[in-house]
Amino acid sequence: MRVVGLLYTRAMENKTTRPDDQEAARPKRARGIYLLPNLFTTAALFSGFYGVLAAMNGQFEAAAVAIFVAMVLDGLDGRVARLTNTQSAFGAEYDSLSDMVAFGLAPALVMYEWALSDLGKFGWLAAFVYTAGTALRLARFNAMLDVADKRYFQGLPSPAAAAVMAGAVWVAVHQGWAGSELAWGVGVITVLCGLLMVSNIKYHSFKEVDFRGKVPFIVVVGIMVAFAVVLAQPAPVLFIIFASYAVSGPVGWVLRRRHRADPADAE
Repeated sequence: MRVVGLLYTRAMENKTTRPDDQEAARPKRARGIYLLPNLFTTAALFSGFYGVLAAMNGQFEAAAVAIFVAMVLDGLDGRVARLTNTQSAFGAEYDSLSDMVAFGLAPALVMYEWALSDLGKFGWLAAFVYTAGTALRLARFNAMLDVADKRYFQGLPSPAAAAVMAGAVWVAVHQGWAGSELAWGVGVITVLCGLLMVSNIKYHSFKEVDFRGKVPFIVVVGIMVAFAVVLAQPAPVLFIIFASYAVSGPVGWVLRRRHRADPADAE
């Protein structure tokens, strides 16, 4: 009986433990966020926001350049976080929100201000299709991050889609073409980019490229030449690069379908 009484007494003591003691026993979360990678993310967000403001003021070339600057900064924040071991759930969520502004809202609004506003209802519907496609693309990417094949992207990446949109505006403004003259073509490009982002078409991610490994000297020379070409004519070169990447997905999909359907290849 004495043993039973002791057990009962201890059980009652555990039940009457003060809430303060229970809170003290729980592990406390570290407060604050990592500064360096989130600075790059904030800068990318600002670039997208500035692109919208520039387009509203009729400065479409500056708006297009701002979107490309956001692309560069977006590519740096994740790499900086990995190099400095400052990855966090907050940084991942913040990066997605920044991408939505810089590569979703900004390109759609720039296109609308430049050309799509002349198309009436179809113009704002095309801008919305692109914006919604960006949101769905980012949500699917985050949901499938742990199970997706790292070698490929499912659907056109939102930065590449934004580069196609911004590159088209940059080239047209550089050549002196008015947005009203190209409104229908611009509308088709906007809708196609939005649909490609939510498609199941595979795009190479180039994540298997080892940037830490050694390469032949000729590769370094080729990179120098590529930089020189981009700096000489940035608008057309960047547009051609990203437009080719956007087209490579559907072309690869068609080639794979034909390969599977060809009985000679099957044998």
